[in-house]
Amino acid sequence: MQEHKDIRNIAIIAHVDHGKTTLVDQMLHYSGTFRDNENVDDRAMDTDDIEKERGITILAKNTAINYGDTRINILDTPGHADFGGEVERIMKMVDGVLLVVDAYEGCMPQTRFVLKKALEQNLKPMVVLNKIDRPNARPQEVVDEVLDLFIELGADDDQLEFPVAYASALQGTSGYESEEQDETMDPIFETILKHIPAPEEQTDEPLQFQVTLLDYNDYVGRIGVGRVYRGKMKVGDQVALMKKDGSVKNHRITKLFGFIGLKRVEIEEAEAGDIVAVSGMEDLNVGETVCDVNHHDPLPIPRIDEPTLQMRFVVNNSPFAGKEGDYITARKIEERLLTQLETDVSLRVDETETPDAWIVSGRGELHLSILIENMRREGYELQISKPQVIIQEIDGVKCEPYERVQIDVPEDYTGPVMESLGARKGEMLDMVNHGNGQVRLEFKVPSRGLIGYSTEFMSQTRGYGILNHSFDAYEPLAQGSVGGRRQGVLVSQEKGKATPYSIMALEDRGVIFVEPGTEVYEGMIVGEHNRDNDLTVNITKEKALTNVRSATKDNTVTLKGTRKLTLEEAIEYLDDDEYCEVTPESIRLRKKILNKSERERSQKKAKNL
Repeated sequence: MQEHKDIRNIAIIAHVDHGKTTLVDQMLHYSGTFRDNENVDDRAMDTDDIEKERGITILAKNTAINYGDTRINILDTPGHADFGGEVERIMKMVDGVLLVVDAYEGCMPQTRFVLKKALEQNLKPMVVLNKIDRPNARPQEVVDEVLDLFIELGADDDQLEFPVAYASALQGTSGYESEEQDETMDPIFETILKHIPAPEEQTDEPLQFQVTLLDYNDYVGRIGVGRVYRGKMKVGDQVALMKKDGSVKNHRITKLFGFIGLKRVEIEEAEAGDIVAVSGMEDLNVGETVCDVNHHDPLPIPRIDEPTLQMRFVVNNSPFAGKEGDYITARKIEERLLTQLETDVSLRVDETETPDAWIVSGRGELHLSILIENMRREGYELQISKPQVIIQEIDGVKCEPYERVQIDVPEDYTGPVMESLGARKGEMLDMVNHGNGQVRLEFKVPSRGLIGYSTEFMSQTRGYGILNHSFDAYEPLAQGSVGGRRQGVLVSQEKGKATPYSIMALEDRGVIFVEPGTEVYEGMIVGEHNRDNDLTVNITKEKALTNVRSATKDNTVTLKGTRKLTLEEAIEYLDDDEYCEVTPESIRLRKKILNKSERERSQKKAKNL
């Protein structure tokens, strides 16, 4: 079968923060895709607000570069395993992968995750060692690590013969050797053209186009992005949409878009090997195939790994409900969750016994917290329960998700880290002392043991430790208690404003979460107790006024700093009897049962059962 010589389809994959998106920036610049006077942001592919703020890629995105006579379609993928659904879909669209590895850090948990997905699809790999300009870069050792990882993941002989290029995406340099760096991306482009196969030439066969990503535009409606596997498609063509449920619907293609740089350009025709966007099909979904009307031949729907974590989303019923958000009703929240399902293939939404609560399942805390963060920014109010891992029954045995955890930490802190992960049923797989005071530890830990662990880890290592983890496999349920919060909480017994006087009186009891003047309500969590039990406190108490002048009257009251929880920290912090109340303006923790005496009755009842 002939090859389509003038196209290359490639996905860029890597562990988070190894420089994928910055490398794509430089490839766009050096290919001449942008005009000299064009103003382009750094990490131009990260277009979402949260992506820009956090410096991470959440959604897979595509761009295209013309290099000589060849069109190189590049797909930038997320590095976090939580967005693995994006990575899995993208692998179906390409013929090769460009694996970016940090020349100092080497292979990390997500490097393993994304490479495993690529090798499963039998894609041709090439490796770019990035950040070669780092003072501690160790290129030869890292190349050996990468080779070991390929062997461990079962790469075939052809895949083991991967080419290597060296680069500093930040400096805009690359080369075939680590010591020889020039201000150009030509070595990377030439390696792609030489080693990544071109798509097969199947233009004369009946049309086959599979939708991999979804987009929406107010003018043309839903847009499906995908690859033309066979045949041609033109604007105005009548086509058959093969639905997931087996039904077939005929549609007319109203617009076709190609990609060049960061722009989407209208085109009249696309053929086998092209990655394009198509509009004109309102009920289009990810994984569905567009075929010739006379030749129904759907492609297999990509298999996406099942969710591993779930939370309960509940309509906000706190005393402050409706004060800060625009969308607070069950109907509005359900509509928003169903909309998310259309584009997020890794998400599941299930109804519960009550109409104002849903079980939302995803690939991890980050995956679900990004959804919650987007909802609050859009004006939604809701409450979230503690995350729970999803237990599966495999061959009659109850199994839970396990994660592979990699920790880089100064030598002094290895003891506390090993002890705390041991208490969370972690099993140590490897320990490497780099000789510069840094130790790399590798563990296999039940996912539920990691819920809420990052805060404890940062405290243990005084902020010097680096924690990375990704889903490994389902294994038999760990016996006994795994993880969980050790401290109790301080719970407000009154509604009102937190006062400096009462906060100062409570500071010896624990860490305070609210600042003076913050509105609180009965049952709201206002701090962490020093001990392992919950304590109900009055944080709204005013200092009694007397007509006796105090000797210390003019002394300034100095309060310790309060601890402000981010959304992820608040979700991790939750216990089984608590909710996180999320609004566009606030993140509050609260008890599910607000009244103290009702709460105590409920606890006694639970103990007696």
